[in-house]
Amino acid sequence: MSATPTVSADSQTRPRIVIAGAGPAAQALVRQLTRTPFAGGITVLSNRDDAPEELLELAALPQVSVRFGQPASYVDPDSRYVTTADGLEFSYDQLVIATGSSPAGAPLAGEGRCLNYSTIDDAAGLGEAVKDVTRVLGRRPLGILVGTGTAAGQAEAVLRARGVRPIRTTQRPAAVVPTVAGSALTAAGIVFEDGSSMAGDLVVLAEEPVARDALAVSAGLKTARQGGIVIGRDFRTSVPGIWAIGDAAVFDGVRLGLLVAASSAASVCASQLLQAGMAEPLANAA
Repeated sequence: MSATPTVSADSQTRPRIVIAGAGPAAQALVRQLTRTPFAGGITVLSNRDDAPEELLELAALPQVSVRFGQPASYVDPDSRYVTTADGLEFSYDQLVIATGSSPAGAPLAGEGRCLNYSTIDDAAGLGEAVKDVTRVLGRRPLGILVGTGTAAGQAEAVLRARGVRPIRTTQRPAAVVPTVAGSALTAAGIVFEDGSSMAGDLVVLAEEPVARDALAVSAGLKTARQGGIVIGRDFRTSVPGIWAIGDAAVFDGVRLGLLVAASSAASVCASQLLQAGMAEPLANAA
């Protein structure tokens, strides 16, 4: 399913922005661009076959085309076109890679009972969930925090600020222990492979995901040793005309999602894209 803007006589001369990915960062970027005087076309390549409401809302905008179930699979940075998994080709003036990240480990039994922290945008939701748990318990909660690195550090700070007593483990559990039937809480602790366990009032997973940077690698973009597309402060990658935003991007060795909220990043990236769009015609005419 796709939503395609009306083709006009000047459609081939209008600036074209292609966004590879359709997650929160990509959606925020589209919203920012459509709030500006940008007069070009925006194509969003989504790997999702379904059509969630938030993407349908974007697809309804006149200058936006959302291609569902058409993930970008190849980029030719010299000719500036993107090919999807089904072989469709899209030319671009500016390409933004927003392919996000994926879990590093296999699914955890009972993972749905846990709270999650992956990016700075998760802080507000985690805080609200802790508030609900505290209200049910009527006391300060005991939280189990699973994870290492910056994400776990941020999650611990959020938990402490909300009054939770966090117990942190870097060892991945084998399963999450459910609470007794009828309880308003969802998790009672975790169990490890060796049979040992930890009990608590809530469980927070803050494991570092893996950046989906295969598209960037195939296009010759510079990537970080730990994975992720290296960007500058202006969200430009190492290849002209290609930008990166969201959890696929890395700035100064840290995932972008842990440094800045998606809406803030999208606002700055949109501004930079608009400046680039105005500068390139002038450079070509010189």
